[in-house]
Amino acid sequence: MTPEILSHLMEATWPPARHWRDGPFTLRDGAGGGKRVSAASCDGPWTEGDLALLDQLAAPLVLVRASDGPLDAALAARGWQIVDPVIAYAAPVAAITADLPPLAAFAHWPPLEIARSIWAEGGIGPERVAVMDRVAGTKTALLARHGDRPAGVAFMACDGRDAMVHALEVRPDLRRLGVGLTLLQAAANWAAGAGADRISLVVTARNTAARALYSRLGMQTVGQYHYRMK
Repeated sequence: MTPEILSHLMEATWPPARHWRDGPFTLRDGAGGGKRVSAASCDGPWTEGDLALLDQLAAPLVLVRASDGPLDAALAARGWQIVDPVIAYAAPVAAITADLPPLAAFAHWPPLEIARSIWAEGGIGPERVAVMDRVAGTKTALLARHGDRPAGVAFMACDGRDAMVHALEVRPDLRRLGVGLTLLQAAANWAAGAGADRISLVVTARNTAARALYSRLGMQTVGQYHYRMK
């Protein structure tokens, strides 16, 4: 997966409320939907003079990709701090699909109230659910159960033959019980039914437990980025 494909996929499956170009930068209004939909990104040659635009943003935040080395250094020199290094993972859908017990996890849209509640418990509130509502393509929510209890939820959407998982949340008292694995397998099953052949997600580098699960499933690192905040 190239950086360009990853960027396009993320924008299609987790879109800002609006975006616009100003010089070499794409600016975004996330409407409270989090860093990913609110960060500026550089999409062309820039000069030191262009960086003054970033300093003037209401909430200065820039997504810096691995290919943005000179920009990263320039922002660091201007006092911008690194926030939330992120790693992107991907795998063939067929590598993660599995036969799951009935009702271990099920797809539905719009999200059930219990799915919204689990998201809210994890800090994924109405503004982020609004991001999901904005997705124009094929999409779904996934609700996983452990025993007789709703245990976890995720959102996913497709762009062409790529499917991307977002907002995967497992209730704290039910973690390390296989709920995350169930959600990912259910996500792959749904993606296969939607015609996708690759599944991907992004995770903060500090989330070592999730990263260990993705590695065990054979998912490969396909990109990295971080944010710089003024």
